[in-house]
This record gives sequence, C-alpha cells and structure tokens, in this order.
Amino acid sequence: MLVAFSVAPSGGTSPDASVHDAVAAAVEVVRASGLPNSTDSMFTTIEGEWDEVFDVVKRATLAVQAYGPRVSLVLKADIRPGRSGELTGKVERLEAALDERSQAQP
Repeated sequence: MLVAFSVAPSGGTSPDASVHDAVAAAVEVVRASGLPNSTDSMFTTIEGEWDEVFDVVKRATLAVQAYGPRVSLVLKADIRPGRSGELTGKVERLEAALDERSQAQP
C-alpha cells in the first residue's frame, strides 16, 4: 500500500508560522524506517504493509507533537494487495503515457 500523509503542528509560537522543523522531525522518522518513501512540498508518501506504514505515520505524528499543542494529520491511501514498487511504478507509467501522447500528436 501507499500512504501519502501531511502532518504539522498547529497553535505553535513560531512568528513566521513555519513548520519546517516539525516536518523535519517527522521526515526523520520516515527515513529511519527503511520503508520506500518520497517527500515533496506537500506530502510524504510511504510504501509498505498496512501495519508497518501506519506505525511509521503514528511515530511521525508523535514526533511533531513536540512542536505545538495540536497536530493536524491528513492521509490518503492506495491499498492494492499484491503490488510493490508502486512508489515509483505509478510515476513511470504516467511518464510513459505522457510520452506516448506527445508522440501521437501531429
């Protein structure tokens, strides 16, 4: 399964409202897990089995809790039993489809 999640503190005291230190704490947990993962400007995506992925999400959320009195967590999951390598596989198939479309245009 793939789980994309965004976790951030709310109600903190940072004057510029930046959450990068809290997000860094969460991403450290994800990267230390050893599971395939990818982080962009909005979400971190992890690939693995249900229990291991949600354990990492929980630990990342707990790491963010140190940065504010509340935590916001957004999750999106792609549950597809029997598949692996989808973290990159989905993007590769998309790029191939885009290539095909651009070559078919006159």
